[in-house]
Amino acid sequence: MQDRDTNLEPAGKDDPAIVDLIPALRAFARTFCRNQADADDLVQETLAKGIANIDKYEPGTRMKSWLFTIMRNTYNTRIKVAVREAPGLLDCASARPIAEATQEWSVQGREVAEAVERLPEHQREVLMLIGVLGVSYEETAEICGCAVGTVKSRLNRARAGVLEALGETSSRSLVEKRNRFSDGHLLEESARRR
Repeated sequence: MQDRDTNLEPAGKDDPAIVDLIPALRAFARTFCRNQADADDLVQETLAKGIANIDKYEPGTRMKSWLFTIMRNTYNTRIKVAVREAPGLLDCASARPIAEATQEWSVQGREVAEAVERLPEHQREVLMLIGVLGVSYEETAEICGCAVGTVKSRLNRARAGVLEALGETSSRSLVEKRNRFSDGHLLEESARRR
C-alpha cells in the first residue's frame, strides 16, 4: 500500500509519478555515462535518493527537474570521489569494453551520436535536456545551476559543434543530406569520403 506522501502516484495531471519519469532519467543518465550499466546504476541511485528525500520535494514544483538535479549532483559527487580515491581509473584499460556493441543505426545516426559524444559535457547535457527530453530553458538552467542565457549559449555552441563535426554549415543542409540518404545516395557518398 503506497501513500500519497511518497509521490509514487501522480498528484495531478502535471505531476507525474516517479515511475513515469524513469525513461527520461535513463536518457539523461546516458549524457553522463557511456556504459549502460553505469547509467542504470545512476538512475537507481537517483531514484533511491529521491524516494528517501521525498519530504524535501516541494509540491507545485516539477518532479522531473527535482530528480534531474539529484542525478546531476549524484554524478558530480561520484566523479569527485573517483578522482580522489582512484587515480588513473579513467585511463584504466580494464574499464574499456572488449568489443563494441553492435548497433543497427544508420550511418548518419552513428555520425551524429559520435559528434554529440565529442561535445564538452556541459554542452552535451544542455543538448540532451532541451533537444531530446524537451525540458524548458528555465528548467534546464535550474538543473544545471546557471543562467538561462548561459543555457541558450551552450545549446547554440552544442548545435554548431555537432554541425561542424558532421562537416555541415547549417541544419538545413543536414536535413537535405538525410533525405538523400533515404534514397541510397548518401551511402555511396559516405563510402567515397572514407
